[in-house]
Amino acid sequence: MTKILVVEDDPNLGQILNEYLSLKGYETTLCTDGQHGFDVFNNQHFDFCILDVMMPKKDGFTLAQDIRAIDREIPIIFLTAKSMKEDTIAGLKIGADDYLTKPFSMEELILRIQAILKRTGTRSEDSNRVNKFELGALTFHYDKSLLARPSGDVKLTSRENELLKMLCDNMNQTMERNVALMAIWKDDSYFNARSMDVYIAKLRKYLKEEEQIHILTVHGQGFKLVKVE
Repeated sequence: MTKILVVEDDPNLGQILNEYLSLKGYETTLCTDGQHGFDVFNNQHFDFCILDVMMPKKDGFTLAQDIRAIDREIPIIFLTAKSMKEDTIAGLKIGADDYLTKPFSMEELILRIQAILKRTGTRSEDSNRVNKFELGALTFHYDKSLLARPSGDVKLTSRENELLKMLCDNMNQTMERNVALMAIWKDDSYFNARSMDVYIAKLRKYLKEEEQIHILTVHGQGFKLVKVE
């Protein structure tokens, strides 16, 4: 069953979406503000996101950027009361798969969800791709918290596991420090930032066996996992 995160601050529309999607066979979770939506996304597995744009605490665009920092593949549809071309462009630049302007029909939403899932493939049917990463001679099994190496496997702690998953999801792209801190530590304080540096150093040590794989420090931004040919 496809799991959909719905983040919509209008309680009436949110309830309608929740009930209609459930009737159509989707498993849905409803959140009423962007921050709550991010917290829930960070602690559960989802296959699809439907995000309102104008929301309290964290708007839809910011929420989508934070979600994309954790998972680059998950499909996202934006909902908005605005019909401005600039909003559509902004949403597409962030990486939205589609965009619906309120009011819209539930049938149209379902058709768009189906089209996106058909195009991208249902993520729940491809869990090995999501949970397994080939890093040269190393293999990272996210679901097992395990880094398999020729010299011997390494059992990862929960934070090492989440941090390496985030780096792998953003392979060759910068993983922003503050986004990672909020996603894994739930707080971007100075103390937690120093703690992250310790975990990055540990991961570098684990990956050292594969000379092509490196974790680079991007000054003032964060870290980047790269493969050097």
